[in-house]
Amino acid sequence: MVSEADFVKTLELTRVLATDSKTLNIEVSNTNRPGMQFANYWDFFPYERPQLLGKVEMTYLSQLDELTRRERLAKYFNYPLPCIIICRGYPCFDEMLVLAMARKVPIYSTKKETTQFELELIAYLRDRLAPRETRHGVLVNVFGAGLMITGNSGVGKSEAALELVKRGHQLVADDVVDIRRVEDNRLIGESPELVRHFMEIRGVGIIDVSTMYGAGAIMRSKTIDMVIHLELWQSDKEYDRLGLTDNYIDILGVKVPSLLLPIHPGRNLAVVLEVAARNLRLKQMGYNAANELTRRHMERFQHSIENEE
Repeated sequence: MVSEADFVKTLELTRVLATDSKTLNIEVSNTNRPGMQFANYWDFFPYERPQLLGKVEMTYLSQLDELTRRERLAKYFNYPLPCIIICRGYPCFDEMLVLAMARKVPIYSTKKETTQFELELIAYLRDRLAPRETRHGVLVNVFGAGLMITGNSGVGKSEAALELVKRGHQLVADDVVDIRRVEDNRLIGESPELVRHFMEIRGVGIIDVSTMYGAGAIMRSKTIDMVIHLELWQSDKEYDRLGLTDNYIDILGVKVPSLLLPIHPGRNLAVVLEVAARNLRLKQMGYNAANELTRRHMERFQHSIENEE
């Protein structure tokens, strides 16, 4: 569901015919321009989408005789339409108003061109209807990479994020990260409005990062490019030392690169996180240090065999 008030405010719409409902029954981010339906083609009619009426649709309806227009619109309104938006500021037909009132279908108007408004509407709906979940962790922007730091309470996530902020990076969310999938392979994380820009430091209390370090120390939202899980060092556990194997974690159906980072007293965690962010960027550009080292070893081994022969 989409909030009707937010829908109108964000998209700068004018209410032509409002209903009592506080939400709009929109479940998909696509739109429909019903020119084919007005031409009496009904085999495929995505009525569940927001209906956009632009210059083509309104001009075609105006050229129909009154009886035909009433019949086409009556059949059109037999479907459970979520809403109708008339673009370019065209006036609404009287027959349309009567039928919409009877079916309780809201009608809105905008002065924007249809194509321009359609792009804005699709972007708005993708954001509002994106699958969402909330996870415990800290999200920071490090060298342009969104690192979500996870781990048990008290492991040092917030302290590591604070050190990164001091080194010039940005905090997005502390303790709670709201995640939404905006594309098939893209996740956006942000902080809940109530605790945005606040951070809890054990022994100190709550601090306002924006006030303490300035507006440049915070970001409202950021893509999640890597998940780094912190855990206390376990001497009897074997950790990856080469990085030849890429690990991933599934969040909302998206595979996100992940690292398991063991920590112990004296380890400069902020520097390690910066290195992880830089290394991620290099891998995205096609360079993998572990593979390069392996290649050099193989070349050296092959060269030694050839010399023995």
